[in-house]
Amino acid sequence: MFQLGQTTQLIVGATPETDLKILRLSEGLYNKYKLKRVYYSAYIPVNNDENLPAASPPPLLRENRLYQADWLLRFYGFKSEELLNENHQNFNNLLDPKCDWALRNLDKFPIEINTADYFTLLRIPGIGVISAKRIIRARRTFNLNHDELKKLGVVMKRARYFITCGGKYYEHVKYFREGFITENLVSLERRNYKLPINHIQMSLFDLLTPSKEDRVKCLTGSI
Repeated sequence: MFQLGQTTQLIVGATPETDLKILRLSEGLYNKYKLKRVYYSAYIPVNNDENLPAASPPPLLRENRLYQADWLLRFYGFKSEELLNENHQNFNNLLDPKCDWALRNLDKFPIEINTADYFTLLRIPGIGVISAKRIIRARRTFNLNHDELKKLGVVMKRARYFITCGGKYYEHVKYFREGFITENLVSLERRNYKLPINHIQMSLFDLLTPSKEDRVKCLTGSI
């Protein structure tokens, strides 16, 4: 049974706020008012009235990035100022917020899977809540290698660039360099989503019926 709670919905693109301002607002609502959920909807003009913002394609990719970042705020321990800042006020169109954060913080990587704590594991692209918990449980018995991570639900297509197992890199990772990692992650994003992405808007009334995206993330921990 789903626990009911207060929710709200933000319209994205109707006014000139940056992603940073929107994310800070959401973070404040979660922290101060304990909201159950903030929803984001790309602005779609209903007519061409001169008093309304100029008609343009709905910012669906931006909407999706805000949902991804919102997930990181609620379940991964990220703060808004980690994902965006005054010099980086909008999300990367080519990379999801977690990969983008990791690339801007390469000094924190690679992370050794067999010794990192739970919250550090959550910082690794491709490792989510469920897979991080599985890793913690499994390594009580034995040291993990890259093949075993796949069985635990880790998305190695993302994680491979940011981890070591027993001090060893993934066999296909030739360089721990920003350009190499960025090129491969952008290529993966384009293959997976065929950018620009055709997203389905979520509704304020989806609270009792989780979206397919939410169900998949919850089951696999694939952020």
